[in-house]
Amino acid sequence: MNDKGTLYTVSAPSGAGKTSLVGALIERTGQLRVSVSHTTRARRPGEEDGLNYHFVEEAEFVAMLERAEFLEHARVFGNLYGTSQLWVEEQLIAGTDVILEIDWQGAEQVKRQMPATQAIFILPPSRQTLLQRLTARGQDDRATIDSRMDQAVEEMSHYVESDYLVVNDDFDTALAELQSIIGCHRLRTARQVADRQALLADLLQ
Repeated sequence: MNDKGTLYTVSAPSGAGKTSLVGALIERTGQLRVSVSHTTRARRPGEEDGLNYHFVEEAEFVAMLERAEFLEHARVFGNLYGTSQLWVEEQLIAGTDVILEIDWQGAEQVKRQMPATQAIFILPPSRQTLLQRLTARGQDDRATIDSRMDQAVEEMSHYVESDYLVVNDDFDTALAELQSIIGCHRLRTARQVADRQALLADLLQ
């Protein structure tokens, strides 16, 4: 596949601020889109089908899996999540950078299939801050929060598999660091050659 865009994975433990950061990054960065995953998870208050996730029944998800429609998939907290391979490929070929908000398992799968993928991992500044953020959501009971905290330790150990590491202590600083990652990667020679063929031909004729 002759991609003009770059694929990024962004992983983080629940409560690290990944979704808020990616949302702000998309708003402030042109030619960058976030993939909307398919999931069997129940819709939370305020979520919209097709915007936050494509909410599907497990039978439909399994059928899509059997048709090899997912670039990656995983079961997280008992629910299935998957990324449409066709949609991602169409965006990259068109020259649009794509972000996948996925857990470390999904990021690992994507990296194996597409080695040029740039993996970003977001960490909280402390375990106490992570606990406070999970509690402040007001969406989960104490047992669920405790389970997420236990899971977070395992998830965070996989930061070593990423290409970039961002600590979300101050939101604006973390966002600026994410913007720097995208900006620097777009300035790599191979990307500039693909984007500026006409200019280079004119300068060197």
